[in-house]
Amino acid sequence: MTADVPVQIYPKQFVGGLSPRRSDINARTYGLNLRCYCEKDDKGRLKTQNENTMNPLITDFQTPQQRTPVIVALDFANEKDTLGFVRNLDPTLCQIKIGKELFTATGRSLAESLIHQGFKLFLDLKYHDIPHTVAQACKVAADMGVWMVDMHASGGRRMMEAAAEAVAGYGTKPLLIGVTVLTSMEQSDLAEIGLNIAPEEQVIRLAKLAQSSGLDGVVCSAQEATPLRRELGQDFVLVTPGIRLDVAGNNDDQRRIMTPAEALAAGSTYLVMGRPVTKAADPVAVLREVNRVVNLEAN
Repeated sequence: MTADVPVQIYPKQFVGGLSPRRSDINARTYGLNLRCYCEKDDKGRLKTQNENTMNPLITDFQTPQQRTPVIVALDFANEKDTLGFVRNLDPTLCQIKIGKELFTATGRSLAESLIHQGFKLFLDLKYHDIPHTVAQACKVAADMGVWMVDMHASGGRRMMEAAAEAVAGYGTKPLLIGVTVLTSMEQSDLAEIGLNIAPEEQVIRLAKLAQSSGLDGVVCSAQEATPLRRELGQDFVLVTPGIRLDVAGNNDDQRRIMTPAEALAAGSTYLVMGRPVTKAADPVAVLREVNRVVNLEAN
C-alpha cells in the first residue's frame, strides 16, 4: 500500500538525486505516490520555494559545490608526453598549468587544445616587461580563454594596472596573479640581489602592491598565506607552489614548502602540485584524496 504524499517540485529540486521528471519513478522505489503541485498566493501567483512548505520526507537535494584546489603543473618537455598524461585526468578534479618550458616547446596550440578539452588553464609565464607589452600579452591570453595568468609584482604598479585595464572589458577575464618571491628563494638569495629583508616581509609588501594595482591575487609560499590572508582579506586569491605530500622526504629545489592540508589550513586558495601528481603511480587517486581532505575540512 502506498501513501498519497503531496510535494512541491521546483526547477532545481531533486528527489533522491533524480530530476523532477524522474521523481515519480524514484518515489515508487520507496512506496510513495507523489502528487506534484505548486501553491498560489491570494493574487493567483505561484509561490516561491521559500513560501511553500516542503514535505518532511523529501529534501531539496542540493549538493554543496566541491572545492578542487589543485593546479597540476604540467612539467613535461613536449606535447606528446603532456597529452599522454592529461588523457587520464578529469577536468572536474583539478586545474592545469603550463610553464615556460612547455609553452616554448609547443606554443599556443597545445594551450588551446587543453582549454578545449574543458580544463581551466593557468598560463604560468611570469610576465615582467614594460606596461604596454605585458598588457598586450594579457589580452592575448584572454582571447585564448586562459583561466589564470601571472606576472612579477616587482614589475611595478604601472605594469600591473596596465594588465588589469587590458582585460577589464572581457566578459570572462583571466585571473591576474602577481608573483612575489619565488619559493626557491631564501633570505640569503634576496640579500644577493640587494634586498636585505626577510622573504615574508617582501611577500607582504609586493602582495599589497599587487592588490592595490588591480590584480586578483598572488603566488606565494604557504608559509606566507596566513599573514597575507589577514592583511588582504578573504577574497584575494593565494596560489601556493611548493606543495609536497611528504615534507620530510623532500629533496628537490623547493624550499618553503607545506603539505596540502597545512597549506589550505594556512589560507591558500589554490595548490600548485607538479611532481607529487605527475610522478605518482595513480595521479587521479592523489587528486581525489586532496579534494576529499579539503572538503572534509570545509564541512
